[in-house]
Amino acid sequence: MLFDVINFLLEVVSTLIGGACLLRMYMHWRGMGMGNPVGRLVMALSDWLVRPLQRVLPPSAKVDAANLLGAWLLKLVQYGVFMAMLGMTHWALLPVLALLGVAKLAASVATALIVVAAVLSWTQAHSPVADVLNRLTAPLLAPLRRVIPLVGGVDLTPMAAVVVLQVLGMVMGSMQARLLGAGLLAAV
Repeated sequence: MLFDVINFLLEVVSTLIGGACLLRMYMHWRGMGMGNPVGRLVMALSDWLVRPLQRVLPPSAKVDAANLLGAWLLKLVQYGVFMAMLGMTHWALLPVLALLGVAKLAASVATALIVVAAVLSWTQAHSPVADVLNRLTAPLLAPLRRVIPLVGGVDLTPMAAVVVLQVLGMVMGSMQARLLGAGLLAAV
């Protein structure tokens, strides 16, 4: 039971802060300022981790790799604790597990953005948060909008995007499980 509680708490913390790091990186790439409500939340959650990393990896015009490194480090710690609690000794898997964890987290962040943007489009379409989320999700939905027509005047692309992202998350989780299974066998 203690293992489950610790694992859950580590997942919550790494998802919240790591997701903020990835969203911060994406907003930087899109050239969006951080003065909006979403940007302020992202900065509040991730500044303590990203600012020191930016001294080593300064942001360029389009890429802020310190955010990606921050998310990866959080996943590295999370899976390191997980492996230590399981008594696994195959530590060479850890960087790959963390990388897959970041990819899975990116799919989760994109899913959350799309779902919240879709809900706000029905309830508060003209709020400042809805505007920011629409600008963030538009590039994610654009390829699907080219192939999926409106159905009865309803845009189904957010639903299709969520399905695709969930499948990608499942693939990443399956890859992690395979690696962990191999690591557990090596530990025994």
